[in-house]
Amino acid sequence: MRNIYTKSMAYAKIQGSSEYPNLHGYVTFKQKNNGIVVIAEVFGLPYKECTEEIFGFHIHEGTSCTGNLEDEFADTKSHYNKESCTHPYHTGDMPPLFATNKGYAYMSFFTNKFTLNDIIGKTIVIHSNPDDFKTQPSGNSGTKIACGVIMY
Repeated sequence: MRNIYTKSMAYAKIQGSSEYPNLHGYVTFKQKNNGIVVIAEVFGLPYKECTEEIFGFHIHEGTSCTGNLEDEFADTKSHYNKESCTHPYHTGDMPPLFATNKGYAYMSFFTNKFTLNDIIGKTIVIHSNPDDFKTQPSGNSGTKIACGVIMY
């Protein structure tokens, strides 16, 4: 009898850009029978009283949270899009983060748009603005303010 071991969970440790050094958190991806449960817990998101605290949240196709002077996370590249769909139907398009708790966000959702094997090694990015779900190619979600690499 063959013993087959498959990983059933992946995670990304989120770290903020140099402008947001206190931004941090984790995103976990748990394999279920028909898809993935995504759980995000993020601390230190930008917060101002009586303002919109909604942040774009995407899986990107790049494999590194490195970049350049203009874009600290440039190497994350574009939204992960294995089916070549238009925005907001990219494989990596996810619901936004709501940081209505003074910079804290917690979210969980279920998706069957990808498997764990599809996303291992890719990056997850938090953007400064909410995704408008229509502007091509990335939803006008602003600068990348935090990033993590998805791993087992």
